[in-house]
Amino acid sequence: GYTKEEQMEFRAIIYGNILQSALAIIRGMEMLAIDFGSSGGQEDAQKLQNLSDSIEEGTMPAELAEVIKKLWKDSGVQAAFDRAAEYQLNDSAGYYLNEMDRICKPEYLPTEQDVLRSRVKTTGIIEEQFSCKELHFRMFDVGGQRSERKKWIHCFEGVTCIIFCGALSAYDMVLVEDDEVNRMHESLHLFNSICNHRFFALTSIVLFLNKKDLFEEKIKKVHLSICFPDYDGPNTYDDASNYIKTQFLDLNMKKGVKEIYSHLTCATDTKNV
Repeated sequence: GYTKEEQMEFRAIIYGNILQSALAIIRGMEMLAIDFGSSGGQEDAQKLQNLSDSIEEGTMPAELAEVIKKLWKDSGVQAAFDRAAEYQLNDSAGYYLNEMDRICKPEYLPTEQDVLRSRVKTTGIIEEQFSCKELHFRMFDVGGQRSERKKWIHCFEGVTCIIFCGALSAYDMVLVEDDEVNRMHESLHLFNSICNHRFFALTSIVLFLNKKDLFEEKIKKVHLSICFPDYDGPNTYDDASNYIKTQFLDLNMKKGVKEIYSHLTCATDTKNV
């Protein structure tokens, strides 16, 4: 768990995530040509933009909180939120925006769930050290974005284990860096290059296909064939997730020598992880 001091440190991150999510939805409305449902929606959106330019980063003044809550109730904003796969929006947006009344109280202390859903982009290499059952671990978190990869791929020759995280729910989404490239395809491409890289010939790989909770909801509405045109199986959670898992495992060119341990995960569920 987190200490109270550690939880408090996440307030600024969470406030920043909320503001960026609200701005992203407004940009999404413009891109998708969705109109505001209320007559004052456009004015509120302009107010949001003006406030975002003037407030101290990582704060949530009452005036900003009120305009975000007002916009979140707008039918046009909700319509754009439902089409979030067509633009860039944090997975946590709906969670935080639905919790605005609680989060914006002066005495707000982030809960464990609030912390787990927060997002800070990883740049460079971040090291964490910890011990478990008399074993000492050094864990390195590296940026997955294209611009970050060249910083770390050469640093890890001889590591004991690689944990590769891919988002199940990203099958209908595109990259931030390139809106022509599907995120799942890019994840498979990166996994292929790591799994079969000479640096990692003897390295164990644990594959975490994450965000299974979001995937379970999305697969009810968006067919997997949007990402894999050859897929003609049932569009159910079990069948679709197993198909995705197989796409990753089939990339292993040394199946007889190298084992990949795969798991479907939900990082915000502490019982699962």
